[in-house]
Amino acid sequence: MDQKGYRRGSFQSSTSDEDMLEIAGASLDFSMADDDPPLDREMGAGFSSYNGGGMNGTSTMMDFLEEPLPGVGTYEDFNTIDWVREKSRDRDRHREITSRSKESTWALIHSVSDAFSGWLLMLLIGLLAGSLAGLIDISAHWMTDLKEGVCLAGFWFNHEHCCWKSNTTFTDRDKCPEWMSWSQLILGHGEGAFAYILNYFMYVIWALLFSLLAVLLVKGFAPYACGSGIPEIKTILSGFIIRGYLGKWTLIIKTITLVLAVSSGLSLGKEGPLVHVACCCGNILCHLFTKYRKNEAKRREVLSAAAAAGVSVAFGAPIGGVLFSLEEVSYYFPLKTLWRSFFAALVAAFTLRSINPFGNSRLVLFYVEFHMPWHLLELVPFILLGIFGGLWGAFFIRSNIAWCRRRKTTKLGRYPVLEVFVVTAITAVLAFPNEYTRMSTSELISELFNDCGILDSSKLCEYENDFNSTKGDDLPDRAAGPGVYTAMWQLALALVMKVFITIFTFGMKVPSGLFIPSMAVGAIAGRLLGVAMEQLAYYHHDWAIFSGWCSQGADCITPGLYAMVGAAACLGGVTRMTVSLVVIMFELTGGLEYIVPLMAAAMTSKWVADAIGREGIYDAHIRLNGYPFLEAKEEFSHKTLAMDVMRPRRNDPPLTVITQDSMTVEDVETIINETTYSGYPVVVSRESQRLVGFVLRRDLIISIENARKKQDGIVSTSIIYFTDHSPPLPPSSPSMLKLRSILDLSPFTVTDQTPMEIVVDIFRKLGLRQCLVTHNGKLLGIITKKDVLKHIAQLANQDPDSILFN
Repeated sequence: MDQKGYRRGSFQSSTSDEDMLEIAGASLDFSMADDDPPLDREMGAGFSSYNGGGMNGTSTMMDFLEEPLPGVGTYEDFNTIDWVREKSRDRDRHREITSRSKESTWALIHSVSDAFSGWLLMLLIGLLAGSLAGLIDISAHWMTDLKEGVCLAGFWFNHEHCCWKSNTTFTDRDKCPEWMSWSQLILGHGEGAFAYILNYFMYVIWALLFSLLAVLLVKGFAPYACGSGIPEIKTILSGFIIRGYLGKWTLIIKTITLVLAVSSGLSLGKEGPLVHVACCCGNILCHLFTKYRKNEAKRREVLSAAAAAGVSVAFGAPIGGVLFSLEEVSYYFPLKTLWRSFFAALVAAFTLRSINPFGNSRLVLFYVEFHMPWHLLELVPFILLGIFGGLWGAFFIRSNIAWCRRRKTTKLGRYPVLEVFVVTAITAVLAFPNEYTRMSTSELISELFNDCGILDSSKLCEYENDFNSTKGDDLPDRAAGPGVYTAMWQLALALVMKVFITIFTFGMKVPSGLFIPSMAVGAIAGRLLGVAMEQLAYYHHDWAIFSGWCSQGADCITPGLYAMVGAAACLGGVTRMTVSLVVIMFELTGGLEYIVPLMAAAMTSKWVADAIGREGIYDAHIRLNGYPFLEAKEEFSHKTLAMDVMRPRRNDPPLTVITQDSMTVEDVETIINETTYSGYPVVVSRESQRLVGFVLRRDLIISIENARKKQDGIVSTSIIYFTDHSPPLPPSSPSMLKLRSILDLSPFTVTDQTPMEIVVDIFRKLGLRQCLVTHNGKLLGIITKKDVLKHIAQLANQDPDSILFN
């Protein structure tokens, strides 16, 4: 309940140095400088009022029921919302609209528009998210190619688009005269050592320029735009408020810097940040509709659907996006949200398809189609890839969290620009000599997933051809040529580089997704294993394991399929996704027959990774940053009671309470100024300690300030009462202040003997902020969400003070 965001005697946020906290590794000042206008001025309208006391020596009660009190019923920054209260408000609003709809035609039209507003909002989110994703894809593709050269026909064309109108042959399609490398442009030729060095230099310079521009924009305009955004979105969807995290400045800067970060060649992806971008779109568009603008719980339903739209445009997988939102990020996901998520994901995917950013009528760069069936014995290498994915996931999470913790606790965190500069320089210098690390990670994955055809000119497809045995488009398993062996060495080096450089890249102060780097690691490992299996089957087709299903000259092994299974295994090992991951990969390939290999690899990687460490990368970052997130998937198995966790403890001062009708305005203001709690229990009297209700600090401050300004006769000695009728007082007493309307008359209570297992379940399933503890009907103490999280941390032998927020 400690609430350091309040200035004494006011409801404005503090801007002191003590309120500088770490969000996703960035040191930020949590002042009221919001990206979007705070909801405090509008959310209370229609829900609250206050009542006054008597005047002129008589206790005449004054009611201002028609006058809404702005700010009451809203939440301060870095607080948890009250899910129960928000849902109750929405039901009251819905009942009022339904009852009025029978009175007039206009009211009926209003009722219909209110019911339709959710679908209209989903349509707008899908259109905006799809459009931004298309813009990001096109820009990133162009800027990635800009590091290697420029198109003479138009500098805005990327390499592929530049060569579309060229008359070159299919095998020389990448060497059209319209596209010139930097050495050709500056020196007039592209061959020789000096030309290579110049191209190398230009590649590094462009990479440094893009990454420095990205980190400076993030640092200067929107510190919340760094990182993936998924850990924070999970926390926000659980009911936590981080003002500005989903605001317009964050959206603008994240969109621009995501293009720059991806184009710089850093080992990161755009898929995770696209979820953040889509949620920003959802949050901003919520302001157009009163029902979502004024209700934090309803808004979180919209954000769940927006997250689905984000994954839909990231992978071209609408169904996978809905399942990702359900499995990975959402805290509260009713059936209505499922339908709306599906609609938003559908519209987003349709919009991106209309834009056609890659010019291939596909939604992603690495869409593939396999035609060859797999054999049951191939499950063994698929499961081996699952084990590799689990081991890599556990290794990555531990290493990355250790590095991020070091960044937060040492001087390293004070120099984000220098860190980005150094990591980019190392990445670019190591990446250029190897063609598989020089190309964008999405193109690398596309090449690794590719099933070699007759016209493929990639090194990975340089087999020793025997065209006499070719049947149609299907090529038989062939002996690997020198190009394949060269590609294997280069891929092995690329694997080592990607494994280690990604650890230091994820969590820097630029937008950075983890989906694509994880998939790249798995795809490289899978392709290496696939080629090894292919050559084994070719040279040893008479072995017992191959003899039944792989005869000489047949096309038995598909190395691209191994790459895809490896990509799924590594992504599953890092994020611990299962169902949504398999569906996303299935939508990428369009082949139902490969679901079993994908399921086997995804489950194996999850089991192996869970055996080493229970947390996925996003949950680990939530814990590292101390966000108040109660994980619904974990079971509470300890035998503690509510009295072991509640405050005050045995040697603590007594619980701070407010009496229902005997305290003055000055008494209440003294309590507010001397404590930092975000709410106070209201009791009949200090002697009886019989519970009446619970009142929020913020509501008290706003109500008293408004009463002093607008109600005559309210002074420091005025009595505050929370009952229906004013208490009897001498005729000469000043006016009284009635605050029953801000009192929660049904706070959740448990007895002191309630097992903590049940208390934790109540907090998870109802989304409570606090719970009062009673004994024989008398108030004993209070348990807040922060107390529950600290208790769980203590039982897990972790530092309870790592829970930073209220």
